[in-house]
Amino acid sequence: MAVLHAAAAVATAKFAVFQPTDATLVTTIALAMLVGSATLWSAIDAWVGLDDAGRTWFVASLVAGVVSGVLTVVGKSLFVDRTGVSALTSALTGGAAFTALLILIPAGLGLLVGTRLATSHRHSADSTDNAENAATDETSTPAPETWKPSPRPRDRREAEPAR
Repeated sequence: MAVLHAAAAVATAKFAVFQPTDATLVTTIALAMLVGSATLWSAIDAWVGLDDAGRTWFVASLVAGVVSGVLTVVGKSLFVDRTGVSALTSALTGGAAFTALLILIPAGLGLLVGTRLATSHRHSADSTDNAENAATDETSTPAPETWKPSPRPRDRREAEPAR
């Protein structure tokens, strides 16, 4: 996400140099693409059931804000107008905060939508399975539970039999 945000910032700055009157349209399109990508990506994460997706997106937005600020200054210095190190301060404060919010808020919306899609998909799959089982008069057997690792390791004394 950091590279995507930095590329959008550099591209809009480059476009604003050559076409200053059309910069508003390009900026709006770039913002819409950034919001859409964060929303879609987080919705997919929630839909597939990524564990702790909210915390992942929170940390990702904070890291992407800082990394995007640095990459934006580097990109502008190389491709647009030889921006100097003096622009790094504003990129790491206001720019990083804006980028973090531009990722975090759409990601929260995407997580909400993805979770809703996943639950509706599970409910429709359950009702389809129940209808098929009722039609064939078979007894339904519950699916075996999948093993998930514990966040804390077991005590080795509990795992080994006493000697």
